[in-house]
Amino acid sequence: MALTARLFRLWHRFRGGGLERTELILKSIPLQKRFFRLCEQHLDSGDNEVRVLATAMFQHCDRLFAFIEYPGVEPTNNSVERALRHAVIWRKISFGNQSAKGEIATARLLTVARTCVMQRRNALEFLCDSVSRHRAGQPALSLLQR
Repeated sequence: MALTARLFRLWHRFRGGGLERTELILKSIPLQKRFFRLCEQHLDSGDNEVRVLATAMFQHCDRLFAFIEYPGVEPTNNSVERALRHAVIWRKISFGNQSAKGEIATARLLTVARTCVMQRRNALEFLCDSVSRHRAGQPALSLLQR
């Protein structure tokens, strides 16, 4: 936990403008090595959960630190969790779907709705325009940003 706290302190300094990316990378190398060694020490743990976690982290250690090297990669999935929150709530209060086609339709509608929110577009307008274009035989609208 202390290693994670130190890594996040570095990350927050970087995000706050107190470190350049090259400094972040250099200062994180000793922490990454310690994570790797810690995982390695527990690969043969008697506790199954510890062993499984250590093995997964050991095998994917390079991916655990992708946020340090690559711009746009975040260290947590908080933004994704927040983006999915409304869909999860909807699923719980509506008791899900009754068919595979319903699941596909729901997934697509929720994707359109969330993407429109993220792009500051009106989802109802997008859906109405999409249906009108489909009925008129016109090409579909795109949710991909231009």
